Amino acid sequence: MYSPNDPAPRVPVSLSTEPRLIVIRGNSASGKTAAAKAIRVRRQTKDLAIVSQDTLRRDILREPDRPGAANIALIDLTARHALASGFHTIVEGILNADHYGDMLARLIGDHPGRAFPYFLHVPFDETLRRHATKPQASEYGEAEMRTWYRGLDLLPGGAEQVITAESTLEDTVNRIMTDAGLGSS
Repeated sequence: MYSPNDPAPRVPVSLSTEPRLIVIRGNSASGKTAAAKAIRVRRQTKDLAIVSQDTLRRDILREPDRPGAANIALIDLTARHALASGFHTIVEGILNADHYGDMLARLIGDHPGRAFPYFLHVPFDETLRRHATKPQASEYGEAEMRTWYRGLDLLPGGAEQVITAESTLEDTVNRIMTDAGLGSS
């Protein structure tokens, strides 16, 4: 059985560059998923994987966000497999440092290529405003979001670059793509 601590199997692919690891973290409604999807659209290639915390935790496993939950290892395993298979990989989600910090530090540290971790920092009032424009706005509201909000929840070690609410989606996408050498348009 494969364990997240085992090296991922190498699958031959034909990419012109080493796979990049991009981590996009931030509070609810900070633009993480929108940025990841926009990067995929702009990339216009089939060499980019998106590992979404919401998809793995909420949709696949249907488990609460708690320390030691199964989704933490599944996110790690999925990202490692995508990278080992030659895909540039975006890991995106709230990914609270308390629950996911150790896994993310290992993932970033173990990746032999370049890694680009970001934290999208949006004040709480702005997260509420953005949330109101989302399709799932009626599924949860201010009370739930207040319990999830973690402020500037950076990973230890200062590896993350902070992108503030003043950065438009286009600016954020251009910055990440340029930093990672994935193009900007």
